[in-house]
Formats: sequence, structure tokens, C-alpha cells
Amino acid sequence: MKVIGLTGNIGCGKSTVAGWLRDMGVAVIDLDAVARQIRNNDAEARRRIEARFGTIEAGKLAPIVFNDPAALRDLEAILHPLVRNETRVRLAELEAAGADAACIEAIKLLESPLHDACDTTWVVRCDEADAVARVAASRGMSEVEARARLANQSSQEKKVAAADVVIDGSASLGETRRQVDAAYRQIMAAGYAATD
Repeated sequence: MKVIGLTGNIGCGKSTVAGWLRDMGVAVIDLDAVARQIRNNDAEARRRIEARFGTIEAGKLAPIVFNDPAALRDLEAILHPLVRNETRVRLAELEAAGADAACIEAIKLLESPLHDACDTTWVVRCDEADAVARVAASRGMSEVEARARLANQSSQEKKVAAADVVIDGSASLGETRRQVDAAYRQIMAAGYAATD
């Protein structure tokens, strides 16, 4: 099974790319969704989050953690080990089921030990102005709030430097989709060539 690591900063189109991969039959594991499931359903995680932050509601947590790097680190220290464990379980289940390809979608993929589970790293990049406008529009944020959210992420340049494939999220949807299709064909062809 080929594992694609998909990352990119907020607003660059990572979720759109993940959706296209899903349409191609790739099993996508969205680590934000896994973290939400754990936050909502894991009693011990909920207890620890509430003890630290006084709330477990996403709408109340976000302004706390995205305006305080220490608070964000504390939340990640609670959730990330659980997210990693759940992701490894899901990857093992997919491989046992005979899946051809899986995708780990995560903003902080390069900083995570899960990066070691990936056969290739794809980074969706875009112009900062596009990212700010998209985040502001999709999440109802002001430009200042959108820029603050972007400032909490590792630089786009670091992500691009670590990429095996760079997808241009500022291109037209058609061109971005063409890049995704080409990259997917290439990794799957390489996988089959290695097993011939």
C-alpha cells in the first residue's frame, strides 16, 4: 500500500486535493477529523482538555490555543499521541484489507512521527493573499484573524523544501487537478514497477 503524506498551510487547498484523492479511491485519513473524534469521544482526553482549558467546545478552544503558543502545545500534547495511535491502527487495517493507497492529511505532518509512515510527501502551496482570503471567507474570520491562524503554522517554504511533490493551490482548479492526477499516476506506477 502506498501512503501519501499530504500537507500545506490553511487555505491553500489541501482539503480539496484530499477530496480528489478520495474520489480516485484513496483512503484519506484527515487528522483534524481524527482529533475531533477523539476530543468528542475519548473520556480521558476530554477530562484532560477540560481541566487545562475549562472547556472542550471547539468554538471556545480555538481562540485560546491560536492566540497562545503554550496553550496550543498543551492541547497538542494531549491529542497528538492519541491521533498518531489511531492513525497507525487505521493504516494497518487498510493495508490488511488490501487497499492500494492511503493518504494522511495533516497541517503538521512534517513535525509528526507519522511522516515516517509516508512513501511520498505532497505539499499544497499557494500565494499568501489567496490563503488569507480563503480562510477569511470560509471560516468567517477577519483578515487579522486569518493571518494570526497562518502565523501558528510552520512556514510554507519549509514545507515546500521537504516535499516530493508540490501542488500549486493558487492555479486554476483544472490545473491543480491535473497536477494531482499526474502525481498520483506517477506514485502508483512506481509502486507497481517496484513489485514487477
